[in-house]
Amino acid sequence: MTNFEIKSDRPFLYNLFLIFIGTNLLAFSINVFFEPMNLVIGGVTGLAIVIKEVSEVFIGFEIPIWLTNIAVNIPLFLVSTMIKGKDFGTKTVFATLLLTFTLYYTENLPMITTDLMLSTVYGGIIAGAGLGFVFLAFATTGGTDLAASIIQHYVKHFSVAKIMFFIDAFIVLIGAFIFGPEKALYAIIAIVIIAKVIDGILEGLHFSKAALIISDKHDILSMALMQNIERGVTSINGTGMFSSKEKTMLLCVVSKKQIVKLKELVRSIDEKAFVIVTDVKEVLGEGFIEYKQ
Repeated sequence: MTNFEIKSDRPFLYNLFLIFIGTNLLAFSINVFFEPMNLVIGGVTGLAIVIKEVSEVFIGFEIPIWLTNIAVNIPLFLVSTMIKGKDFGTKTVFATLLLTFTLYYTENLPMITTDLMLSTVYGGIIAGAGLGFVFLAFATTGGTDLAASIIQHYVKHFSVAKIMFFIDAFIVLIGAFIFGPEKALYAIIAIVIIAKVIDGILEGLHFSKAALIISDKHDILSMALMQNIERGVTSINGTGMFSSKEKTMLLCVVSKKQIVKLKELVRSIDEKAFVIVTDVKEVLGEGFIEYKQ
């Protein structure tokens, strides 16, 4: 079997620039939106928000978020190195250290709003954008990623993603216990927004539609689609299990604004055609997004 190594064709300095922008956005969202409103969004920074609140009560002074971030990540990096080697990469180390620094120099920024919903929404958007830029650089900010990787080394029947989910959910539950269930519900909204924004950055916002068409007039339909919509059409041979007859299916991927025209075109040629339309998050290749993008 041939092994293929995936490499980024972007310059290393460009990736570092993405990490710089991403960590600044993430730190801004935490110190300006999440921490003032006690929104625990999981991860080490979410845990740091809890520790900051609890430390003031029990020891009389606040442990800053940036200090908790580096204090938790250093042992995680050391344990990960001993167990799995240095497979987390220099960019992840850089991102973690830079996030700690940005958390430090943004900790005294003033609040922009005292509205809980506005903090949830805008904090989620900015944090999602920040993490998206970091992930685009093939890096992470450490934290629960490393913790999950270490745990998975000993509990192999769980995936890293599932372990991360359990860790983050546990941190959110701690936040609910400390700050109340209402804050936890808002935090969950922020987490969903973060995930959606990350998806938008990583997968692009070029959503398309895929149509799978089964028709006895497939020859006419394929020509009509190529001539009128100017999209490629792929023919797929299949068998209808109910009728035991050979069927020809047409696969056509179009933009969102073209799907209405496609359905009207199919209806005008064969009203008995069977059409399946589904969302496509990303299409790479001629006529859509080029690979270099």
